[in-house]
Amino acid sequence: MTSSGESDDRLSAWKAREAALYRVLPYGGLAVGTLLAVVTPAPRGLPLSLTLAVVAAAAGWVAWFITLHPGWQVHRVRMAVYYAGLLTFGAVLVVASPWYGYFAWIGYLHAFPVLSWRWRIAGVAVTAVLVATAQGGGVAAASSDWQLWLVLVLFNMLVAGAVIWFSIVAEREDAKRKRLVAELAAANRQLTETVRENEGLHAQLVTQAREAGVLDERQRMAREIHDTLAQGLTGIITQLEAAEQTRDRSGDWRRHVDNALALARESLTEARRSVRAIRPEPLETARLPDALAELGGRWSALHGVRADVSTTGTPRPLHPEVEVTLLRAAQEALANVARHAAASRVGLTLSYMSDVVTLDVRDDGTGFDAGNGAVAPKPDGGYGLTAMRQRVARVGGRLAVESEPGGGTAISASVPALPGGAG
Repeated sequence: MTSSGESDDRLSAWKAREAALYRVLPYGGLAVGTLLAVVTPAPRGLPLSLTLAVVAAAAGWVAWFITLHPGWQVHRVRMAVYYAGLLTFGAVLVVASPWYGYFAWIGYLHAFPVLSWRWRIAGVAVTAVLVATAQGGGVAAASSDWQLWLVLVLFNMLVAGAVIWFSIVAEREDAKRKRLVAELAAANRQLTETVRENEGLHAQLVTQAREAGVLDERQRMAREIHDTLAQGLTGIITQLEAAEQTRDRSGDWRRHVDNALALARESLTEARRSVRAIRPEPLETARLPDALAELGGRWSALHGVRADVSTTGTPRPLHPEVEVTLLRAAQEALANVARHAAASRVGLTLSYMSDVVTLDVRDDGTGFDAGNGAVAPKPDGGYGLTAMRQRVARVGGRLAVESEPGGGTAISASVPALPGGAG
């Protein structure tokens, strides 16, 4: 934009100097013609006094229309009258002395800024005749040697025609350039408006993204707290309550207290890892099937309920978020069994298929009325299956719950089999 503006400024300055030169040149042509006419009078010309009177009238004509009223150049009718007078004065002065061809030549220059291109052709043709007559030595010489005069006329018309053609092309290119500049300016204004709108939209999107990020982090922390602290504290309370009931049996009392301490340490470690968004420790040291088998073994030893863990299909590394989701779903399902199901047996099945991986957790406990997919009510206000659903949905999966009173419960988490590094 800067270079374009500087170019326009230079062009405007050049046109201003050109217009000033066009206003001065007629007086120069009259001065040169008069000087030569006085020094070298032409034979059979007009008397000098009459010639000087015509020169004065021509100078006044140019001064009135061009010098004193430069704004009249936009009025085509006034300029046509001016140009007709200019050619008339030029013809009279060429008859008075061929030296005034220097003034008649101004007809070429003034035809361009004041006439339309059709009238410009006629004006330039008349000017070519006047200039050719002056070049041939005047009217008397042209009459005696009309062949030479005709050659001069044709030559001047040829040169003038070429000049007209180039001027028309230049005017069209200038008009095209002005149109393109105007279109570019309009496009720049539109672009500026668009950029301003985009800045506002960008700020709005940034605000929304920040709010969404805060909400997402809150949900993540809620899930992690439930999966670590809440479950751990529930297990600790269960073990301490069992220890209270076996206070008179030191061996059982010690086992429950040791279980509570182990749960406390494990929960503290998992809580710290969750805050730092680090993968659970079982997935850091083992693959998902092994981590589930270890989880089932620990849970079975802790609660005294048989837990069978099996894997179908070909195990393969999955995306870390997918593996964390399945592990957390298994932890939540087993925690629910321990708290509510009163089951004697639990089965966990991890199934690797071509495009999905499914985790099924089944128990033979008391069950509940699922009723169109509803989850069991939680009198303790626990986060429950809500966290599990959110986790599974976050990775593009779905969670299904089937249960009936006295018929146990089956939970199935199906997630995309997104590939990832070995866990």
